[in-house]
Formats: sequence, C-alpha cells, structure tokens
Amino acid sequence: MNATAKPVDLWLVGVGAGNPEHVTLEARRALRAAALVLVPRKGPDKSDLAELRLFILKACESAARIVEFDMPVRDERLPYEERVRRWHDEIAAVWSREIARAAPDGPVALMVWGDPGLYDGTLRIAARLEPRPRLRVAPGITALQALTAAHAIPLSAVNGAVTITTGRRLRESGWPQGAETVAVMLDGDCGFARLDPAGIHIWWGAFLGMPDETLAEGPLAEAGPRIVALRAEARARRGWIMDIYLMRRT
Repeated sequence: MNATAKPVDLWLVGVGAGNPEHVTLEARRALRAAALVLVPRKGPDKSDLAELRLFILKACESAARIVEFDMPVRDERLPYEERVRRWHDEIAAVWSREIARAAPDGPVALMVWGDPGLYDGTLRIAARLEPRPRLRVAPGITALQALTAAHAIPLSAVNGAVTITTGRRLRESGWPQGAETVAVMLDGDCGFARLDPAGIHIWWGAFLGMPDETLAEGPLAEAGPRIVALRAEARARRGWIMDIYLMRRT
C-alpha cells in the first residue's frame, strides 16, 4: 500500500493457543465476515502451523479468500532490537504487497496466536502500513490463560502481583526484583535453568490445548531438568515448540 491507496479494514483476530475450541464467538464471526485472510508460511519445519490456521478457518466456516505468504526471516547477525525492527518492516512490506495484489472488497484478517495485545508484534507491524489501516482487534485466549487452566491454578497469590517477562530478560537480568509470581514467554533457551531454584515452584506447558499438550510442574530444583528434557524431546518431535511457564516463590 502507499499514501494514495485507500485504507483497508484490517482485523487482527486472536485464535488462542492452538485449540480450535478456544476460538471465541467474536473471532469466529470476524473470520466469517472477512473478505481476505492472510496466512503466513514459516518454512517446511513449521508447515503444520499454517495447516492449523487453515483448519481453524474451515471449522469457523469462513468463505474468505485465503492468501498464503512466506514469512520473512530475521537476520540473527544484527543486534536484537534492530533485528526485530527490520523484521517488522519486512513483514509490513509483504502484507502491503499481498493486500494490493488481492484487492479485497472487504476486511482483511490475520489470525494471531493467543491475543494480539500480549507479547505479539502484529499490532506494531500493522502500525507500519501506509495508509494506516482501520484496525479491529478480536481478543483471544492467551497462552498464559491456557497454562493456568491446564494446571488448574490461579495466576496470582492472594493480593499478589504478577510480572510478565521474556526468556531473554530472565537470562540477562535474573529474577525480577521484588517479584512474587513471574510468567515467562518467548523463552527458547530455558532461562529458568540459570536461576537459584531455592523456594521457587514452576508450572510449564507446551502445545497448550493441542492433542499433544505437554505439562510439568514442581519445585524448580526437581522439575527444571525434567522440563529441559521434555522441551528438547517435544521440539525434536515437531520441529518447533510453543511453550510458556509460570514461577512462584513459595
């Protein structure tokens, strides 16, 4: 898209952690009403992610035109923030190109794992489009909600605060100062293994809501090595992994 193009209606639809039954009624209505749905492909190792999106569309009885596109790859040689910024720029350019080619006569939808507002870059990418699209966000069940439900635990202690952070920050800075409960997302390197495990309980889950959902919990000293092994096994089996964990000082 360019400055002379007409703004599109861009709908960012949260579809949960992977279980089609987690897709809300609002999300289903949005996917049925969309004229075009953009579906990213992330290479052969993650082809089942695209297939799952297509399965959800079918389950929602969406008649939208589907356009698949190859997801740009981040340049791992760059510093982290620059790497992400350039990656988002490239994704925005691909969206613009595909929308211009398709010339939809109605809203364009993108399916977002979890919720578009929680540790997801989709809203930031949408802000790069020119002209700015008319945005609509359909909230989704987050991986954090799916994790606490799977373990049947409350997110916080009584009157307690919750800190949500990333694996990168946990590895670089350790346990957040003053935190009681810590939820960790986007951790590809088991940052919990670098913590002093004394007095920490961990609840971990991968592929939440999916048929091969995998869970583990316990005192970090005991459960940590078990989770590292489970995670490696799950990733080797699928070629990719979506996981999250919650820790609480006891």
